Amino acid sequence: MSTHTERPLTERPLSLAAPSGIDRAAHHRLDEAWLAAAWSHPTTRVFVVSGGQVLIDDTPDGGTGIVMTPAFEAPVTETHRYFLGTDEDGVRYFALQKDALPGRMDQSARPAGLREAGLLLSPRDAGLMVHAVALENWQRMHRFCSRCGERTVVAAAGHIRRCPGCGAEHYPRTDPAVIMLVTDDRDRALLGRQVHWPEGRFSTLAGFVEPGESIEQSVIREVWEEAGVRVGEVEYVASQPWPFPYSLMLGFRARATTSEITVDGEEIQEARWFSREELRAAFASGEVLPPSGISIAARLVELWYGEPLPKAAA
Repeated sequence: MSTHTERPLTERPLSLAAPSGIDRAAHHRLDEAWLAAAWSHPTTRVFVVSGGQVLIDDTPDGGTGIVMTPAFEAPVTETHRYFLGTDEDGVRYFALQKDALPGRMDQSARPAGLREAGLLLSPRDAGLMVHAVALENWQRMHRFCSRCGERTVVAAAGHIRRCPGCGAEHYPRTDPAVIMLVTDDRDRALLGRQVHWPEGRFSTLAGFVEPGESIEQSVIREVWEEAGVRVGEVEYVASQPWPFPYSLMLGFRARATTSEITVDGEEIQEARWFSREELRAAFASGEVLPPSGISIAARLVELWYGEPLPKAAA
C-alpha cells in the first residue's frame, strides 16, 4: 500500500541520463595524431550505429550490452568515425556510422533502437548509444551548409561539419523541449493523449521551446495551448537526452491555477485530471496505459504517484 511519499529523483537513475562513467574527452577531438593512436590501441572498442540502431547481445552476467569489437575487426569507414570518449580504465570508444548494421555476430545478437535498448543496457552502454545515435541523426540530416549550400565534411571526430566553400563550421543540434507534470489544488495530475497515440495511452504534456522564450514561459504556454489550463508556479526537476531525432527533454512540475480543460484537438485528443486512486484503478482495469518507462514522463508521473508505475506494453 503506497503512502504517496515522493521519493528523491536520485534514488534510481533516470533512463538515458544516468552517469555513464565515460569522459567525453572533447580536447582530443581535433588531435588527429591522438585519435589515430587511440583507434589503433588494442583495448579500443568500436560499435556500428545505423538508422538509430545498434547490435545488442546478452552478457555473461545476465545483462544486455552493445556488441563491440576491437578497431582492427571493425568495418571500414573513411569519414564517419565518431570518438565518444574514454572510461576510467582508459578504454577508448568509437562509433561507426554505416548504411546498415553488420551481420549478426551470433544467434542472440539483435538490432535495437534506444526505446528498446535504453531500459536494458548498463549506464555506460546507454550513454554511449545516446551519444552515437544523436551524432548519427545530426550527421544524416545536416550534410549541406546552411550558408552556401556546399556539401560539408566531417571534422572533430564527428562533432563538427565544416564547409569547404565558405569556411562555416556547423555543430550538432539539440532542440530544447519541456515536459511537465501539472497538478491542481486538489493534487490531481493532468495527463493527456496525443492524437496519434493508441486508445488509453496517457502521459504528461510536452512541447518545444520557441525562439526568444524561457523554458518556464514555454511550460506555461504549452499547457495553455494543449489543454486550456493556466499554470502558475513552475519547478524544474531533471533533464533527459532524447535523440528522436535531437531533443533535450527538460522536466518540470507545474501548479495549475485553473482546472477547466479545453484540448487543442490537433496535438492532444483528450486530457483528464486524475487522482492517485483514479489513476491506480485505471491502470488496473487497462483503461489507461502508462507512459513508456524509458521516458522522463514516467518518472515525473511516478514522483507524484508515489510508487513505480506498471510497465508499459511494448
